[in-house]
Amino acid sequence: MYLLSANSHRALFPPVDQASPEGLLAIGGDLASDRLLEAYRRGIFPWYSAGQPILWWSPDPRALLWPERLKISRSLNKTLRHGEFQTSFDLDFTSVIEHCAAPRRNDPEGLTWITPEMIDAYVHLHHMGYAHSVESWHDGRLVGGLYGIALGRGFFGESMFSLVSDASKVALVALVEHLRRWNFHFIDCQLPSPHIMSLGAEAVPRSRFLRALSHALEQPEPAGAWKDEVAAG
Repeated sequence: MYLLSANSHRALFPPVDQASPEGLLAIGGDLASDRLLEAYRRGIFPWYSAGQPILWWSPDPRALLWPERLKISRSLNKTLRHGEFQTSFDLDFTSVIEHCAAPRRNDPEGLTWITPEMIDAYVHLHHMGYAHSVESWHDGRLVGGLYGIALGRGFFGESMFSLVSDASKVALVALVEHLRRWNFHFIDCQLPSPHIMSLGAEAVPRSRFLRALSHALEQPEPAGAWKDEVAAG
């Protein structure tokens, strides 16, 4: 297993084909911005729990959602038509990631992989213009949202939360609508799960993901602040 030095400022990773069958590629290092950005550009992401060293992953297969293939269920379509939620971009990134870090109701042990160290690192990336959030509001209260990283024309989804039914899905629909307009190639959902697959994601070989990633990185990020993109839910 490849060990990264926390004392080195060089953001070096081994080739992703050296990952274990589960996708674990490297251990250690830090969450410095240059290392995080280099990881995403290589198809690698951090995922670990409190008390563990930083674990870096590049799974095969990879879960990708092509923006044009988002599946909207009948019930979600009804929610969208009613317009009970309002959505915004980058209006309250810190609150979104903190909500995502909160223990889930169906997790009796209260575990979370979004540690305080990770929150600080991604908030810093947000201030640098790489990490973005989408918020869902109801009667002026934040009730759902998601966050991720944008590099080139690829979006790397990290986590989402919902305090009321469909709130996070409405945020995802708003994100997809704008990613389509901006000609983004994919939303990286990292690992396949029943929830994300039900929304239209598919499991693709890592080699195909890396080709899509290389193509997406050839183009610049959209100009302008994401917070200017506000739409009704």
